[in-house]
Amino acid sequence: MTAVTIVEVGPRDGLQNEKASIPTESKIAFVDALSRSGLKRIEVTAFVSPKAVPQLADAEAVMRGIVRGPGIRYGALVPNETGLMRALDVKADEVAVFTAASESFNKKNINASIAESLARFAPVMQEAKRRSLPVRGYVSTAFWCPFEGRITPKAAADVARKLFDLGCGEVSIGDTIGKATPKDVRDLAVALASAGILDRCAGHFHDTYGMGVANALAAFEAGITVFDGSAGGLGGCPFAPGATGNVATEELVWLFEGLGVKTGVDPAKIAEAAAVIEPALGHPIEGRVFRALRKGSRSSQNPS
Repeated sequence: MTAVTIVEVGPRDGLQNEKASIPTESKIAFVDALSRSGLKRIEVTAFVSPKAVPQLADAEAVMRGIVRGPGIRYGALVPNETGLMRALDVKADEVAVFTAASESFNKKNINASIAESLARFAPVMQEAKRRSLPVRGYVSTAFWCPFEGRITPKAAADVARKLFDLGCGEVSIGDTIGKATPKDVRDLAVALASAGILDRCAGHFHDTYGMGVANALAAFEAGITVFDGSAGGLGGCPFAPGATGNVATEELVWLFEGLGVKTGVDPAKIAEAAAVIEPALGHPIEGRVFRALRKGSRSSQNPS
């Protein structure tokens, strides 16, 4: 395989767990900067309850404020029909629904069992199909759960298959607490392949234990060609104790381009976008490739 697709989730998954209240205009500037990097898919926000995720209470304002680049799909997460209608009102190009492979995590995250969450998605899928709107699915805690421990590959693959059965065109397999290893990834890939769905799945890795890039490589070698990344490695889940940031988009780009696998994305532009949002965070971005690229940029401007 000579190319992969990177789905930028920083504006949604990256920011949802930030403690500081981030101004709407900063979020808009962040998305606009990402749009200049070569990315073709950006998940901008989530149309969820402001009480549950206060950081994303300005979802409509952000979606209306961004400058849409040609050929870029701007998506949003939706939990139900209400969220879908909000997303449609601001002309989201695609939407995503989300469940988990862990019953305990699902209860904590959306107060529903796995079966109940899937039932909620049925009307969302029907309306999206009627409007020819692409729908992505997320399976959280596909490897490890903060409450139940290890999740079997079969359990995760079964949930992914059910999302496809509902009508999702793609399902993102999430290592929500970042505890997976390449062996875990390979084992789950076997289960996904056995279910006949591996080629329609994406990899969504967090970097809690420093395994994000290694897991992405393992997933690619197993046949996955779509990966979620968050500029600067921003991220975390409000409902998963100990979860840290997503694997950094610029690190995925650095990995794959270094292997001769095309991404179409400029890592320096991703680092620039992360630098746009950094002042609003209240803390520095610690991503290694981000720091190296920003240091290199400053060095080229001010040679010693």
